[in-house]
Amino acid sequence: MERIVLLVGGAGYIGSELTGYFLNLGYKVRSLDLLLYENQVCVYPFLLNKNYEFIYGDMTDEGVTSNALIGVTDVVILAGLVGDPITKKYPQASQKINNDGILNLIRLVNGRGIKRVVFLSTCSNYGLITGDTLADEEFELKPLSLYAKSKVAIEKELLGLRGKVDYCPVILRFATAFGLSTRMRFDLTVSEFTRAMYLKKDLLVYDADTWRPYCHVRDFSRAINMVMLAPDAHVGFEVFNVGGDVNNYTKQMIINEIKTFIPDAPVRYQEKGPDPRNYRVSFSKIKGRIGFIPEYTVRDGVSELLSALSQHLFDKVDERRNFHGNYEIEYSSNM
Repeated sequence: MERIVLLVGGAGYIGSELTGYFLNLGYKVRSLDLLLYENQVCVYPFLLNKNYEFIYGDMTDEGVTSNALIGVTDVVILAGLVGDPITKKYPQASQKINNDGILNLIRLVNGRGIKRVVFLSTCSNYGLITGDTLADEEFELKPLSLYAKSKVAIEKELLGLRGKVDYCPVILRFATAFGLSTRMRFDLTVSEFTRAMYLKKDLLVYDADTWRPYCHVRDFSRAINMVMLAPDAHVGFEVFNVGGDVNNYTKQMIINEIKTFIPDAPVRYQEKGPDPRNYRVSFSKIKGRIGFIPEYTVRDGVSELLSALSQHLFDKVDERRNFHGNYEIEYSSNM
């Protein structure tokens, strides 16, 4: 069956990588994106590909979204204000986009004969876990931010649609992303630390012993494709943590990896920082159910980014700060 995939938020950090991955597989890709971070450049590499279509628009606009859904076989929902800081900074926009907009999208998908809807959630839903407990998909959710609370709300809505919709939803709780992308972000832990230490900047690390899981953007692309191809009985109305046990890292462990390349990089530490999240995650379900194992380690991500930095590919990050991080948007809640 020919696959025509709608990527809602297809010009972002993960979406840009996923677009290329799907096109290389021979899929047709339609990307709907509002380009909130002035990330038009992320669309350019694909415009001459006959299997690619870009639609500029706001997914909260029912007309725009309805048109984007025409003829597609699968939908991947990447869009949203991503991250704790930006949702806290723009709570009204967060409500409209991350809650109302996605709920409306879920409603509009029904009745169109679409096969698979993949919703990208987050391991941040686990919040704060003490001790050495690994959080599996049944672990209690303790969202600490507007961002995570929105994700939990959408998860609940999707899981309650069994028997009410004609599509098969799958929920993927993503680990924290790393790896190179056209819309490279430097406000995420691995890339932020690596760049700061490469430039010998004053890096202040809060709560160095707190745990997070990490996953490369290329591995995310593979995981999304694998759940799209899996039988409905294996993945339908299921939640999967996406990542690998090998990439459960503390901040200190990331620093140690970078120091194997840059041993003299300065680092300062401080306890009781503004972000208390701490969670290690189990990825046994996605490994056992569909055979997903990440191909890239945190060390691989550090190495490839250091290579790119040494080749002057990211010399203008400070001048293009908002392109390289989710810091500011211009968005009216009345749009």
